[in-house]
Amino acid sequence: MPENTELHAKSMPETPANQPFCFLNIFKPKGITSFDVIYKLRKRLGIKKIGHSGTLDPLAEGVMQVAVGRATRLIDYLGSDKKYIARIKFGFLSSTGDAEGEITLVNTPNFTYDSLLEAVNSLTGDIVQVPPVYSAIKVGGKKLCDLARKGKLHAGLALRTQNPQNPDSASLSTQSIQKNVQNNALNPDIDENLPQKNPETLDIKIPERHIKIYNAKILTPRAVFETGSSASEIDIEIACSKGTYIRSYAVDLAALLGTGAYLTALTRTAAGNFTLDNAVSIDNVTLARDAINPFHALDLPKYFLNENEFARVQNGMPVMLQNKSEITNQTSKTKIPNSPVMLIFNETLVSIGVLEDNKIVCKKVFK
Repeated sequence: MPENTELHAKSMPETPANQPFCFLNIFKPKGITSFDVIYKLRKRLGIKKIGHSGTLDPLAEGVMQVAVGRATRLIDYLGSDKKYIARIKFGFLSSTGDAEGEITLVNTPNFTYDSLLEAVNSLTGDIVQVPPVYSAIKVGGKKLCDLARKGKLHAGLALRTQNPQNPDSASLSTQSIQKNVQNNALNPDIDENLPQKNPETLDIKIPERHIKIYNAKILTPRAVFETGSSASEIDIEIACSKGTYIRSYAVDLAALLGTGAYLTALTRTAAGNFTLDNAVSIDNVTLARDAINPFHALDLPKYFLNENEFARVQNGMPVMLQNKSEITNQTSKTKIPNSPVMLIFNETLVSIGVLEDNKIVCKKVFK
């Protein structure tokens, strides 16, 4: 993370001209929601206009990308790739996918390190994933988690992640886990000890998501696995794209191994350019010390303005280019053309523009 630019959290009227213009790399502790983080920051900093990118579940901890003041207009431009360390417990299923839900025994896990590694590798790459029932995704204008809490959705045991390179993986996983559940007399249709489906349950199809698992690494040492048996709880580091649900990943990984799973712990170690090493606790944060210049926070192509161009951009006028090589793209994964470009003057983000032919057209100007 680059050195932070000093901004001061003085009490001030919140007009566009004097609003703070920065990001914060906040560490969200376990036990509170992402909205709680924003509420606490507003109270501590005395600033109303604060937002975040990428919700973390209450039981999860780690990096949150927080925008302050005028930087809230830049949230959509933040790097969206994430990295997590997930602790996964095998042999059970949870109605929520984590330790907060109703836990159901599936079987005693019986897989080797090598079979786990094979399953991890099979879930790497482009994945079609269906989010868990307990998620903030809206279907028909209603959050799934709200419908589930009201008993209007049946969590079930369906496993719905599929690797396009192995289209049969999802169906095979479903068959495997359903067989194990039935063998253990834990099918909701036949076990009177489990909650029965509410007759008012809505038939809602949870929309699939196309996500990407860039890399997944087993952190639990091979030595933990004894010959012919399994570790009941393991740690995996996962680098993934925006919109990935690690709870669904855990369940689907377990399904490939013929068992169930849920998360007992989750830490987000990176989000875009923000990393855990530089994250600041809510109770200790100050803008004077911890503010991050948007110029450093965003991973976008850059164009450095001269004084004449700066004056034009301040009035929303386009920048004419002699050569597209004037746009630097040393660290960005974003492709030029047709991508957002940061217009910079004196290491300050002045505008977000879009490259069109031989000019950069201003889309957002920050005065």
